Amino acid sequence: QVQLVESGGGLVQAGGSLRLSCAASVNIFSINPMGWYRQAPGKQRELVATITSGGNTNYADSVKGRFTISRDNAKNTVYLQIDSLKPEDTAVYYCHARLVGLTTDYWGQGTQVTVSS
Repeated sequence: QVQLVESGGGLVQAGGSLRLSCAASVNIFSINPMGWYRQAPGKQRELVATITSGGNTNYADSVKGRFTISRDNAKNTVYLQIDSLKPEDTAVYYCHARLVGLTTDYWGQGTQVTVSS
């Protein structure tokens, strides 16, 4: 079992920044990949960014150049730095993890990001 606890969401004006955190209950070297998804009202959940145990990153085209995913192995935590926020970034952001070699998906409880214009 993996527990993921997100934090860092909030209300911000367009153009602002936020940093989301996701703390895992296990050593994140046992998680590959780890990442962030988001779900806006009335829309399907979509991939935002992922990072592998080797540090390779992948981003959705809509967030490239504005979002940065990173990890702190000592803290078993993955971060999502969100810059130049747009109203269309408004969504619940979910942390996702999958243990190495397994197919079970683990999700955090979600953190709300609201961007006002």
